[in-house]
Amino acid sequence: MEGEGTGRAALGRGNRVSVVAGLKNTIIRTGLNSLYFSGTHHALRPFVGGIGAILTFHHVRPPRPDGFQPNRLLEITPMFFEGLLRRLTRSGIDVISLDEMHERLIGRQRGRRFVCLTFDDGYRDNLRWAYPLLKQFNLPFAIYIPTSFPDRLGELWWVALEKVIAQNKRIGLPINGKDQFFDCRSTGEKRELFAALYGYLRSMKTEDELRKTIRDLAACHRVDIAALCEELCMTWEEIGQLAADPLVTIGAHTVNHVMLKKVPNEDTARAEMEMSRAVIEAAIGVRPGHLSYPVGDKTSAGTREFNLASQLGFKTAVTTRPGVLFKAHRDHLMALPRISVNGDFAQHRYVKVLLSGAATAMWNGFRRVNAA
Repeated sequence: MEGEGTGRAALGRGNRVSVVAGLKNTIIRTGLNSLYFSGTHHALRPFVGGIGAILTFHHVRPPRPDGFQPNRLLEITPMFFEGLLRRLTRSGIDVISLDEMHERLIGRQRGRRFVCLTFDDGYRDNLRWAYPLLKQFNLPFAIYIPTSFPDRLGELWWVALEKVIAQNKRIGLPINGKDQFFDCRSTGEKRELFAALYGYLRSMKTEDELRKTIRDLAACHRVDIAALCEELCMTWEEIGQLAADPLVTIGAHTVNHVMLKKVPNEDTARAEMEMSRAVIEAAIGVRPGHLSYPVGDKTSAGTREFNLASQLGFKTAVTTRPGVLFKAHRDHLMALPRISVNGDFAQHRYVKVLLSGAATAMWNGFRRVNAA
């Protein structure tokens, strides 16, 4: 059969990306542990801690028993989340809304060091598990909504990829014009294949190329991408329920959750941002003043996107570039860094080190602003 035994080699850069990602996580854990147990994070905090930080979450839900969960890095448990909220309330740090953060950054308000809590994508488990805990502690938070998700037109392609591999022992994919085949019978093979294919997809030059590849893959292996929105994401009614609470800020997250930097046409990229805000306002009567760039790393948002967000009049826009906030960020409101709290680093000591600013300072070469 064509491609037999050669599939993984044909992925090329995708394999290299997955290996590098695994090595990076190992290095990060080692660094976080070293900073914590040596006490270095505490010593550095007065110099690198900044004025505040924005935390990023995705899923908050009970652990699942499945052995193959490659997207688990996007989730934390309610128990861990509750412990984090309790520690924040006892820490002497202000937990504030995005609007108040904006006011502090531009100098209209002052206060203690602060934290903002933000959730990307609008998953239903945010309503089911995270919201009651946030209400219990009376803490403000924001949810950034890609409007195609509650419209049930969105493509959670990373989840579709997981399902394709989970439900099959062997899959096929055309690469460079040739059909390649991948064995994925064991959990280990599935993990390896997901990492390689994810890296391969992320290495594609355009968002359209990525989406076409995943649609074809899902169709060939009978995975209904559209059904994933219904299963995992909130409806407009549920989003409206949250928006009615003064604790909640609804932000924009584009229409189709696209990596904007991989959208060649500037007008299309602008429309993704602008229409997301307009659709949210039409659906729930709230016009978002804040934006989150999907994926949000350097391959997904850059100078063009920051300029577009500014032209569209957003108060702030957040990336996933790691870092805490400094006063200098008042001049870079469309490129704010965040600290990801996820399943790869769901340890309270890691969060403590990250909030100190020590780890991200080292990661960024002690540059306070990294918005290029």
